Amino acid sequence: MSITINPISPVAFSVLGLDIRWYALAYIAAFVVGYWLVRRLTSSRTSVVSLTKQELDDLLTAIIIGVILGGRLGYVLFYNFGYFLSHPVQIFALWHGGMSFHGGLIGVILSVFYYAHRHKKSALSLLDILAVVAPIGLFFGRIANFINQEVMGRPTDLPWGIVFNGSSVIPRHPSPLYEAATEGILLFIIMYCLYKYTRLRRYPGALGGIMGMGYAIFRILCEQFRAPDAHIGFLTTWGLTMGQLLSGIMFFAGLLIFIFAIRKK
Repeated sequence: MSITINPISPVAFSVLGLDIRWYALAYIAAFVVGYWLVRRLTSSRTSVVSLTKQELDDLLTAIIIGVILGGRLGYVLFYNFGYFLSHPVQIFALWHGGMSFHGGLIGVILSVFYYAHRHKKSALSLLDILAVVAPIGLFFGRIANFINQEVMGRPTDLPWGIVFNGSSVIPRHPSPLYEAATEGILLFIIMYCLYKYTRLRRYPGALGGIMGMGYAIFRILCEQFRAPDAHIGFLTTWGLTMGQLLSGIMFFAGLLIFIFAIRKK
């Protein structure tokens, strides 16, 4: 028993002959909702960093650049370097998908540190706020992955296995939806509660470290149901994937940042 659905077009709608894709809408939704939430968090009485509207606009610009450049370059380097080395023009074809969260994270961190240096703000405090907001982007991104039938799961006989008409008769785990629920919704609830109801925001870097560890744990678990990239496969005989390797490194980096933040209030 499985769920059979018709494939969803990657194009949401067209305007004057220009195709607007679900992938682009996911990023727009993530930035709009994220902007609104950052504005609320930085304007509250409990915030450890305040931003004017102009400063917030500049921060959003820096984040957008960091996400796009870091996410794309991360995918190129970590997941398909050989292909893009032979087809360098395809690096700029973002509408075909292919973004790495780990690369995007590095891009955001670098852009925030640059922004903080220019505006004389605490980079770690800004990253703590963004750690609360980041799962929103993950949620929309995973929904777009599901619509595009990307990073789908391994074969399953569970009743909620998904079969896309015309693509395969094998039911598969809807792994993008697993990740949207854990890395997106659940991680957001955890991070928001930690920011709102604990004093961890007073320790710059602590929430950022927790977010890194939380994402790594959920990603490693979800990768148990997600098919490895066809051009990479498993990295070891016992089933390690590239996503799990990068997330393992991310977990220990987050742990070190958290320890540093708690010890250096």
